[in-house]
Amino acid sequence: MECPHLSSSVCIAPDSAKFPNGSPSSWCCSVCRSNKSPWVCLTCSSVHCGRYVNGHAKKHYEDAQIPLTNHKKSEKQEKAQHTVCMDCSSYSTYCYRCDDFVVNDTKLGLVQKVREHLQNLENSAFTADRHRKRKLLENSSLNSKLLKVNGSTTAICATGLRNLGNTCFMNAILQSLSNIEQFCCYFKELPAVELRNGKTAGRRTYHTRSQGDNNVSLVEEFRKTLCALWQGSQTAFSPESLFYVVWKIMPNFRGYQQQDAHEFMRYLLDHLHLELQGGFNGISRSSILQENSTLSASNKCCINGASTVVTAIFGGILQNEVNCLICGTESRKFDPFLDLSLDIPSQFRNKRSKNQENGPVCSLRDCLRSFTDLEELDETELYMCHKCKKKQKSTKKFWIQKLPKVLCLHLKRFHWTAYLRNKVDTYVEFPLRGLDMKCYLLEPENSGPENCLYDLAAVVVHHGSGTPKQWIQIH
Repeated sequence: MECPHLSSSVCIAPDSAKFPNGSPSSWCCSVCRSNKSPWVCLTCSSVHCGRYVNGHAKKHYEDAQIPLTNHKKSEKQEKAQHTVCMDCSSYSTYCYRCDDFVVNDTKLGLVQKVREHLQNLENSAFTADRHRKRKLLENSSLNSKLLKVNGSTTAICATGLRNLGNTCFMNAILQSLSNIEQFCCYFKELPAVELRNGKTAGRRTYHTRSQGDNNVSLVEEFRKTLCALWQGSQTAFSPESLFYVVWKIMPNFRGYQQQDAHEFMRYLLDHLHLELQGGFNGISRSSILQENSTLSASNKCCINGASTVVTAIFGGILQNEVNCLICGTESRKFDPFLDLSLDIPSQFRNKRSKNQENGPVCSLRDCLRSFTDLEELDETELYMCHKCKKKQKSTKKFWIQKLPKVLCLHLKRFHWTAYLRNKVDTYVEFPLRGLDMKCYLLEPENSGPENCLYDLAAVVVHHGSGTPKQWIQIH
């Protein structure tokens, strides 16, 4: 949100000598000396712990609101409210009076300057204690970045994402997409687009409204995030810059409320696709596609125009067949897709666990079969028959005309009953390897067996009731 209190609350100089020494992320609370979740007041530069530790940052704000006994208080005392503070780890800004995170800046850009100063302190603060901690983590078997599988050594990504306030829906999708090797490698190999002036080149960028929106690029921020996730850092990465760009181009996701992970993934892929189609910040779409020769023309599925890496990897084609039950006229339509949304068959709706009795366990194949089975449309979905010249009863069937390289399947876990949104808690089994999609193809004889088998890359799971609660990603 845009905070109206910045001008009266951000009073410290960006390079203030009042800042403590050492790494900002390890600064200690001035009250309890805890170095967990340190926040710096942007009025007086004092450091206190966050509300999930001992809450001294909030108490610092509350103490400043107590009316002064001296009636002749200065104008500076009146204005200084100690309402705005900054997270010393993620550099997010929070206003206690607004009770929300802040995305705007002062007219002089003081918030951004403080961020850059803290970043400089963080980059230069390689103290002996911090160095020892990192060495211990690197040598720890639990935090090792190498996993031995079948006698061979394979590098894995161990970098986490900070939660910026109910952003686990976004983090789960980002971690899942980063696990798609070809998709991730494509973006990592893109040339960096310089969105900063020479003075801040090489530093991490934090977008604020004072910087303007002319240079906002979802592709660039997405590229930076994927690169950060694959650097193998022992500290979590804060995707604040990407989140700000998401706010700008996807208004549905503004704010720090929980959102639907599947909806976010669709918006993200759609906007990446559109931005790559038109080229971004001077890089043409054709030059981008040429960088990855493995994405052959046969693997490209066009959605809304020319193909991009999004449609080349996630794009498939459905054939929708509708038959009029009165005259027998058949209508066929081809629809491109980036994922398939599958209903959980009604006969399995009450089976919430694998071990629960009352019938067989629902499998992913049951959901796919329900999606592709012949279906008679009800009275509310009558088909407009061009031969009969009116709406008639009809049947509908889906075939998969082309399978994508990476198949995204979405289980519809929510449904509406009597104006209420309820969650379907049915347990669904799925294979970790070898999901065979050949039987759902329109022309299975034209597809080799190896092109129809899928191994699991990632799972995004929703925890909670019908109201979105929390999303987690599982490799």
